[in-house]
Amino acid sequence: MGLLNFIKGEFLEVVHWEDDSQDTMVYKFPMTDKQQIKENAQLVVRPSQVAIFVYQGQIADVYQPGKYTLHTDTMPILTSLSNWKYLFENHFKTDVYFVNTKQFVNQKWGTANPIMMRDQDFGILRLRGFGVYSFKVNEPVAFLKEVFGSNKFFTVDQINEHLKSLIVSTVSDSIAEAKIPAIDLAMQYDEIGRLTQSRIDERFAVYGLTISDFAIENISLPESVEQAIDKRSQMGALGDLNKYMQFQTAEAIRDAAQNEGGGMAGMGAGMGAGMGIGKAMSDMMNGMSGGQGTGSPSQPQVQPQNQTNTPTKPCLNCNQPVPEGAKFCPECGSDQVKRCVHCQTEIKGNPKFCPECGGIQALEGTCGKCGETYEGDLKFCPNCGNNLKG
Repeated sequence: MGLLNFIKGEFLEVVHWEDDSQDTMVYKFPMTDKQQIKENAQLVVRPSQVAIFVYQGQIADVYQPGKYTLHTDTMPILTSLSNWKYLFENHFKTDVYFVNTKQFVNQKWGTANPIMMRDQDFGILRLRGFGVYSFKVNEPVAFLKEVFGSNKFFTVDQINEHLKSLIVSTVSDSIAEAKIPAIDLAMQYDEIGRLTQSRIDERFAVYGLTISDFAIENISLPESVEQAIDKRSQMGALGDLNKYMQFQTAEAIRDAAQNEGGGMAGMGAGMGAGMGIGKAMSDMMNGMSGGQGTGSPSQPQVQPQNQTNTPTKPCLNCNQPVPEGAKFCPECGSDQVKRCVHCQTEIKGNPKFCPECGGIQALEGTCGKCGETYEGDLKFCPNCGNNLKG
């Protein structure tokens, strides 16, 4: 290679950047220490690009998309900074940066840690959220000064984590200030998104960036809160809870009475069911006849001659009489089997200790008269003196 060809190779005649990537934000045009830009060289700035010339650490000329011939007329700032005597008669030395101004779309954001929120229905909650956003460089000079520095190139990944932190912080503030109930958050994604985007844009502007789109895809509640909401929905669907409990009690009594393999317990439950049905029928008949029988008002009621007195015991829940051996109370439907308060083993009699695990049996009950809860196998209520043994 001759000397003429060597010198020719050191002078750059065309300066341009063909972006073949999807995430490069800034690209420094490669030049060696010996290479210099030739006077009247061509500068090509493609769409969605801005070219910035930097001379000795100072921002010089900025070029928007287009094709330029580089000489003193088109480079006034660089000419004044260099103060060259011959005004680029031959060549000049400078750094050239291409800034990508296109939109970087479909960027993901999400909460690494839960967002704390105070809710009027559920108290303090931990929320998690995620979504997408798009941004672009709208002030190339500011971005070059504040973020890029003097690297050879800069990608989205190098700034994405910082942008995500700004977004999550702003989303947290927006949710807290909006004071939207937790069960209504899903209906307010667009409103929260618009509020968040306007606030994020202010924080992005410091770095020469702007957010062009922001979306919340989901804000999830803790599993326990979701279960509570499901239970509240079920309660609303049931309607009158008193009628529902009466229905459940009747179903439990019927199932116990139909349990053929229940032995004495099944027979006792059947007896309890019979007593409950008989009482219900009696109340219904009394209501229809106004308390009178079908015969003459002066005719005395005939009492059964061979009525058998069935031994009873007080219900463990409502203290009403329950036939011996009955598995459920005919009045309230509660389970009549005594169980260890520690291991749930069936307890017979009134032992102080469980025969299975040895745990102390602190038996509890409720007075059927005053509703006071008592502990221990007591004969009389300590609150009102009611006979607890019936």
